[in-house]
Amino acid sequence: MAGGYPGRHRSAGGVEPVVDTQVVVIGAGQAGLSAAYHLVRMGFTPYDEVVVLDRNDAPGGAWQHRWDSLTMNDVHGIANLPGAEVPPSIGAERANVFVPRYYADYEARFELPVVRPVVVENVREVDGRFVLTTDHDTYTADAIVNATGTWNRPFIPWYPGIETFQGRQLHTADYNGAGEFTGQHVLVVGGGASAVQLLAEISEVATTTWVTRREPVWRTDEEFGPELGRKIIAKVEERVRAGLPPRSVVSVTGLQLRQQERAAYERGVYTRLPMFERITPYGVVWADGREQKVDAILWATGFRADLGHLAPLHLREPSGGIKMDGTHTVLDPRIHLVGYGPSASTIGGNRAGFAAARELRDLLHPKVLTPAD
Repeated sequence: MAGGYPGRHRSAGGVEPVVDTQVVVIGAGQAGLSAAYHLVRMGFTPYDEVVVLDRNDAPGGAWQHRWDSLTMNDVHGIANLPGAEVPPSIGAERANVFVPRYYADYEARFELPVVRPVVVENVREVDGRFVLTTDHDTYTADAIVNATGTWNRPFIPWYPGIETFQGRQLHTADYNGAGEFTGQHVLVVGGGASAVQLLAEISEVATTTWVTRREPVWRTDEEFGPELGRKIIAKVEERVRAGLPPRSVVSVTGLQLRQQERAAYERGVYTRLPMFERITPYGVVWADGREQKVDAILWATGFRADLGHLAPLHLREPSGGIKMDGTHTVLDPRIHLVGYGPSASTIGGNRAGFAAARELRDLLHPKVLTPAD
């Protein structure tokens, strides 16, 4: 198995190797690394009692897959991982290089038990324990910390005629840079921060049309403060406690126009149109009959929580979400979702990682006291 595994093994009828541990963390992004750090600090022995399974070939979580034009100037801040500050940045560094390097150094510095690349295909409960089937070994565990984020589940809504379009359609997850659209007309769909950034850079080499379902709400720097942050968390927590799917953060925060996007604003790039009614082979048509021919459609329509591997556990409510109490699911306190709902941010992921580790320490190692207490 790639990366090796010094933990406990037992055979499964002499056919398939089984790795037995106490806690499996699925995903090595911000939330997963935070959980692993705190679990080890709270007394879980690396590899024997806790292991992190990461589907990527290298450290960096979703950051390593982001487009090259996304610089540290563009991101909304990277929270420090516990115990190690983010290195100084001049702002011009590519985010898909800078952040993965930070994560890699972090894993090595704290000797975190990350095994990669391992894809967790499904998680089942058998005889009171969890069985994780992967594309390598099978793992058994007493508890699960799921930190898979959203990157592997890009969301593209269905519209009539979407399958007939003759041009190019792509999601922001597939975006490689503005140069590939030079001289074209690009339709950007979505009202989030990524749509705002990509409209600015694409509009320098192509003509653009911007459509959103809701009228954008623009906020100033002064409005993006602690009070707004508390309101955001409260609204998202309200939804996940009720078992509803988390909504996008921008639906609560609104949008912020940054300095690097001012020129695009002055050119009228952010003139927003309502959603079209249908897609044609060569463009889109609105309900009033207006038609716009386009060469490409860029779906900046966000992502959904990557939780398909947990389906055998039947955690979802009829409403489509998973009912949560803090970081653990209401149905089973041994299953923690970090980087989900109110913790779907770098700083939120850090806090969730600590909270999940502390609860699992109290559940599985109740007599162990650590400096975290």
